[in-house]
Amino acid sequence: MTALLETRDLAKNFGAVTAAADINVQINAGEIVGVIGSNGAGKTTFINMVTGYLKPSSGQILFDGKSVIGRKPREVMRDGMCRSFQVAQLFPELTVMENVLIAQSLAEGKNLSFFSPMHTPAREEKARAILKEYEILEYVDETVATLPQGVRKLLDIAMAMLSNPKVLLLDEPTSGVAIEDKFDLMTTVMAAVKKSGAAVLFVEHDMDVIARYSTRLLAFYDGRILADGPTGEVMRDKNVQTLVVGHHLDMDELEGSNNA
Repeated sequence: MTALLETRDLAKNFGAVTAAADINVQINAGEIVGVIGSNGAGKTTFINMVTGYLKPSSGQILFDGKSVIGRKPREVMRDGMCRSFQVAQLFPELTVMENVLIAQSLAEGKNLSFFSPMHTPAREEKARAILKEYEILEYVDETVATLPQGVRKLLDIAMAMLSNPKVLLLDEPTSGVAIEDKFDLMTTVMAAVKKSGAAVLFVEHDMDVIARYSTRLLAFYDGRILADGPTGEVMRDKNVQTLVVGHHLDMDELEGSNNA
């Protein structure tokens, strides 16, 4: 079976600095993959390369068996690989509905203009449907600048899903979200994504979130993948605990949280 996303000997150098090296990964349909690593470990560099925001220095990136190196981020998105950002990429002065309609127009490959109105009954119906799925329909007429951080995150992810991607990459989806809201946010996202059948890679620092929502884990260290395997197995790895997490993980406690 051909992997949805595959990287072969992927590397990125910034002058004499190696930001990523020897990255070999295969992501298959429906997988939920967590990505961990300290700041500067290579996680975001990896995400930026596979989504077209950063050109690799060497190696291959294959999506559905075809190279995506050299393709622009919007082209990669239309191929079926989308992402959300640590800081939600939204128009703060516009309403939630207006943000979704813009994203929908771009997903359709249409250029925005005065001669091609965004507001059509069909688009608005689709916009309301996805806002309902992500449990933020009540905010449809609110200005984005007034929204709670968790709602902004959900909106950003909902907009990324408008193009029906095969692979969704989430960069710190719970960053800036209140502790008591993190699980609710991730549960909503994972339930919606599961319906679509998309594979998910999500970068995350919260080990409780990683333990509960990922079935496979990539641990980055010094620009390389230190470990790749089932989440519990990787989290028990002594090198991962020492070099990536920085402390011993109480796996009984984490697995209890995972089953809660």
